[in-house]
Amino acid sequence: MERRRFVTATAAGGAVLGTATALLAKPALAQTLPEVRWRMPSSFPKSLSTLYGGAEYFTQRVSVMTEGKFTITPFAAGEIVPPLQVLDAVQNGTVEAGQTAPYYYVGKDPTFAFGSTVPFGFNARQQLAWILQGGGLQLMNELTKDYNVLGFPGGNTGAQMGGWFRKEIKTPEDIKGLKFRIAGLAGQVIAKMGGVPQQIGGGDIYPALEKGTIDAAEWVGPYDDEKLGFNKVAKYYYYPGWWEGNAQLWFYFNIEKYNALPPAYKAVLEAACAETNAWIQTKYDAENPPALRRLVANGAELRPFSREIMQAAYKASFEVYDEIAAKNPRFAKVYESWKAFRADEYLWFRVAENPFENFVYAQAAAEARAKQ
Repeated sequence: MERRRFVTATAAGGAVLGTATALLAKPALAQTLPEVRWRMPSSFPKSLSTLYGGAEYFTQRVSVMTEGKFTITPFAAGEIVPPLQVLDAVQNGTVEAGQTAPYYYVGKDPTFAFGSTVPFGFNARQQLAWILQGGGLQLMNELTKDYNVLGFPGGNTGAQMGGWFRKEIKTPEDIKGLKFRIAGLAGQVIAKMGGVPQQIGGGDIYPALEKGTIDAAEWVGPYDDEKLGFNKVAKYYYYPGWWEGNAQLWFYFNIEKYNALPPAYKAVLEAACAETNAWIQTKYDAENPPALRRLVANGAELRPFSREIMQAAYKASFEVYDEIAAKNPRFAKVYESWKAFRADEYLWFRVAENPFENFVYAQAAAEARAKQ
């Protein structure tokens, strides 16, 4: 009798222990957190496997980290809202999240540009350092709070090319009257130099360039430019993109929707943004070199901007910043933070990074020439 009780108790205890073990084995997220379904439009077309691909990567990571409890469906540019209206859709709650570039919204406030990049500003590492370590994240979210939006950095293109031109550009005089697709504050710099800036979504650039509606266009770099086919309608490929030493992308979230999330989901969003930031930048760094070789092999003619153009653009850029700062207190506040951080970053990079890079790049070029 006692033996029967012992066996029964042991079996029951084993069942309880097995159930407890099974419960313990399941992650806490799967046990306690709610199911959440969001929509997220992107400013980029599906053909751009790094930019829109970043939106897909981000949503996949959120789903994996929450075991499918928190899912965000991405939509390409134009599927829900036009590419340059993603901020508006997040602001008014049409959608809960969005993937975009802040400098698309300089028409609302030129301060948005600092979230992405401004001419003759940071490289990608410096930009992220300012955002995460130099107060940039707080400053940019102070701005977007007025639009009912909170954001985190979520991808960077690195330094960009100077774009595609239907004719050669040799002096600042050649900028005058040039109808140029260009984003952010760079458009105001081009205007100060006598050009006619146009802000057009990525998917609409090719037909505008083909029809002659615009004379030139910049986008990102070889990998994307090849996909969009710009080399078929413009011959000259200029560098460097002095207006974009980097281009920081962001994921924006409607503040009310974000605040309603459990803390664990907020942490997941921030972690997925950070992962996506690394994924996009490393993918561009890997894909751009072979794409540039293909473009040149197919007839693209590489041209550097002349020193005269670079100097004129540099002068015009800081004149634009000073003019805006004199009229816009918020811009002035962010500009002061940005300038101070830039001075320190430039000093450090001049001491350590630049001499190393100049030597090894020159050495590699010399070795390549010797093999020819």
